[in-house]
This record gives sequence, C-alpha cells and structure tokens, in this order.
Amino acid sequence: MAITYDKIATTTLSGTASSVTFSSIAASWTDLKLIIVTIVPANNGYYYVQFNGDTAANYSCNFMQGNGTSATSTKFTTANGSDAGRVGGSAVTTAPSLLTLDIFSYRNSTHKTYIGNHSSDQNGAGVTYNVVGKWGSTAAITSFSVFGNGGSNSFTTGTTATLYGIKAA
Repeated sequence: MAITYDKIATTTLSGTASSVTFSSIAASWTDLKLIIVTIVPANNGYYYVQFNGDTAANYSCNFMQGNGTSATSTKFTTANGSDAGRVGGSAVTTAPSLLTLDIFSYRNSTHKTYIGNHSSDQNGAGVTYNVVGKWGSTAAITSFSVFGNGGSNSFTTGTTATLYGIKAA
C-alpha cells in the first residue's frame, strides 16, 4: 500500500507565541501529522492539544516519560482537566526539540486517537515523552491548536510547525 504525505501548511514564528493553530482543515486525507521544531522556554510546562476549540472533558491519554535513567507513566482522564489532552513534555533546553503529533481518522464520526512524541536535549540529558490519547467527540477535526501551559512564550521565535495530510492508497 502506498502512503502519500501532502504538505497542508507550514508556519514559522517571527516572535514567541502561546500556541500553534491550524484551521480550515479539508476532509481530503485519512490521517494528519504535525511536526514542530522549537526550543522549549524556561517557564514552559507541558504541551497540549485542543481539537475544534473543544475545552470540554472529552480528552484522555496515557503519558510516558523517560530520560535514560528513569521512566514514569501516568493516565490522564477528563477528571485531570487539560492534562488529559497532553501531547508533549516539559523539558527546558537551549537546543531544538522535536514534537510530533499523529492524528488518526480525523474525519470519522467516532472518537479520534492520536500519538504524540516530544524529544528534547533537556540541557545535556536527553528526555523523551510519548503520549497515546483520545478525543471523544464525533465531530470531524477541522481545526486544532497545540499550546503550552507556559503562557505567551510557550513557542519560541523561529519555531517551525508543518502539518501534513496522509492518504493511504
């Protein structure tokens, strides 16, 4: 089976921002893939996703973290509030980090699943965060935002975010 990636949009930030948003996503693909390259600012917390502006208790995820010497795993449900939409970690670094988000069957009328991966240098000690999550809405995803709880500078100047549509032949 051939798989085709189509670049939908790329954003490069000329200043700091609290979020990266993609909207008016057509129903032309089977899945979506987001790739963000950024430097994690000192006061940033975790990264989260919000589909179609939904702030209701419709998210849940399993969050795993490892740094080469220890590993942890936590399940977040709607009872945890915004933690349930977590997609990446909280490493503070001066080196670029990579955040990817794969969104499966984004236009289906059942819940949507996603896998997030965030790898970072964490000031000399590598760390990776992996998330498997679910958005429990029946609406097709037409827009989404990734944001950090570190406030207005969750994404630094020069951050590049590229959204791809994936077609399975």
